[in-house]
Amino acid sequence: QVQLVESGGGLVQPGGSLRLSCAASGSIFSINAMGWYRQAPGKQRELVAGIISVGTTNYADSVKGRFTISRDNAKNTVYLQMNSLKPEDTAVYYCNANLKVRGSTRYEGYWGQGTQVTVSS
Repeated sequence: QVQLVESGGGLVQPGGSLRLSCAASGSIFSINAMGWYRQAPGKQRELVAGIISVGTTNYADSVKGRFTISRDNAKNTVYLQMNSLKPEDTAVYYCNANLKVRGSTRYEGYWGQGTQVTVSS
């Protein structure tokens, strides 16, 4: 019904940059909020950055000033620009969308499959 596909992950050196993309597709009526989460091995999933339809954003303290989240509402796509990457940023990054499908009266959360980000020299 609904698909969220992440792209842009990879291997970068400390101090490098990556740009992640997440495109939502399917029978979507509207999207309220989108966000990026990450999960390192043996750790719980944590919120990295979120953005609502009007453009308001929030960030985890650990990435504030280094990461920037943005979205293209017309394309149902959210981006995460990651600069000054650190080894601690290594994780699988997951896209999340709070959306309403066609024919539904409620907003529900959906997850992408994740994309690996590895920061290493």
